[in-house]
Parts: sequence; structure tokens; C-alpha cells
Amino acid sequence: MNRLTTHPAGRAQGWLAVPPRRRAVPAVRLICLPYAGGGSSAYTGWQELLGADVEVCPVELPGRQSRWRDPAYTQVGPLVEVLASALAGELDVPYALFGHSMGALVAFELVRELRRRGAPPPRILFAAGGLAPGLRRTSPNIHDQPDAIVVDRLRKLGGIDEEILAEPELLELLLPAIRADFSVCETYEYAPEPPLTCPIVAFAGDRDEDVPPERVAPWREHTSAGFALHVLPGGHFFPMTSRGALLRTVRAVLAVGGSMAAGCPL
Repeated sequence: MNRLTTHPAGRAQGWLAVPPRRRAVPAVRLICLPYAGGGSSAYTGWQELLGADVEVCPVELPGRQSRWRDPAYTQVGPLVEVLASALAGELDVPYALFGHSMGALVAFELVRELRRRGAPPPRILFAAGGLAPGLRRTSPNIHDQPDAIVVDRLRKLGGIDEEILAEPELLELLLPAIRADFSVCETYEYAPEPPLTCPIVAFAGDRDEDVPPERVAPWREHTSAGFALHVLPGGHFFPMTSRGALLRTVRAVLAVGGSMAAGCPL
């Protein structure tokens, strides 16, 4: 598929919204993928909270923020193929992946694409508020529905400020990328492959009606290494409302190393 895209100045052909490489090599590079409709700003403040030894690298997907002119992807396969190529030069140090909601799905398929290419596996995969791969979605598809239905869904999830939802001109700019992201999730078809060889640490919100903890727990089936599930206070956007508790866990897991994650007393 031919795509007309720009490549903003920056890391990984503009896919990473992060300053140029530091002289000091980080202990681990944490590549962060956003929820549907979200951008790199979802991870604002993470670098300061995780410390200098962790290099936080938010992914900027096409169709939003610094890449709003680029067409957003509507299927996960083409997205991870291009993303895997763009990130090839960033896997020269130990790395980990964090994904929230749609980002967890993209992170999972990205790890599988990297494995097919013979790339080193991540130290660990963090999946927050993401439906475990292979489970059937229970909510109806909305990516091709009228704007009012899409906005109502966003309002129920709580991921966008009410002020934005009430601003027609701003919504008109945001909705194409939001629809594309919903399409990524809604058109996804899980294909069985061997379990990942990296540990998985999953997070769920105790009041998340969209992806409750019991629909996050089956992530354990997708790794042959360690697994842990942490249930935090909040709804679907608990990574924002319980950010402190989440990042304390992320930092503790990264500190002990992925190979020890299964036995980490978290």
C-alpha cells in the first residue's frame, strides 16, 4: 500500500517524539504506544518520574499532534510493519514496550513482527487496559458510524476532555484519526503464534467497564516467561488517574530486569 507521508525531524523517522540521543546510554529504552485517539502527549511527565536510567520514548502515530497531516493507519498489520522498520535503529540497547488500550494491541503485534524479523525481544511488555489477544470484543463497532455515535463512545470512555467534545471544529480535526484507531482495534483478527519469550506485566482498572480485569488476565497465555497482573483504582483511563502507582510498578519491574519479573515482589 502506497502512503504519502512526511518524516518530521527526530528519532525513528519522526515516529518517536523524543529528543536526540543522549551521550549516556540508558539502562533501558521504554517505547510507549498510546490509546485510540491519543498521541505522544499521553506520556508527558513519565521521563521525570521514571528517572534518568530509563529513556521514555513515546510513539507519535500518524494523524495526530506533530504528524496530523499524515494519514492514520486503519489496520494493525501495515502499522506494525512500518513501525518495526522505523524502530530498527532504536533496539541497540535493552528495551521494553508499554501500551495502553489500543497501544497494548499494537505493542503485542509489534513484538511478534520484530520476532519474525529476527530482532532482539524486549526486556518486558507492559499491557495496560488492553483486551487480551484472542478474546472476542463485546462492544459494537463504531469506526464507520455517524459522528454522534463516535463522540458518545468517547464520552463514555472518558479519554477526551468534555471541552474538546463540545468544540465542533476541533472534533472535525481529531475524528479521522480516532476513527482510524477504532478501526485498528475493530478489524483486528488474532492469528495464533508461539507465545512471546519476554515477560508480560498487565494492568487493569478496577472500575474499567470496557476492559475489566478478567478480560486482561488472559494475557498470561501469550508468554512463555513471567506474567503478573496488577489491578489499580480507576476506569479505562486509570494510567492517568493512578499514574503514580502504575509508574512505581513499571520502575520496579524494569529495575529487576525482565528475566526476573515473574518473581518480582510487586
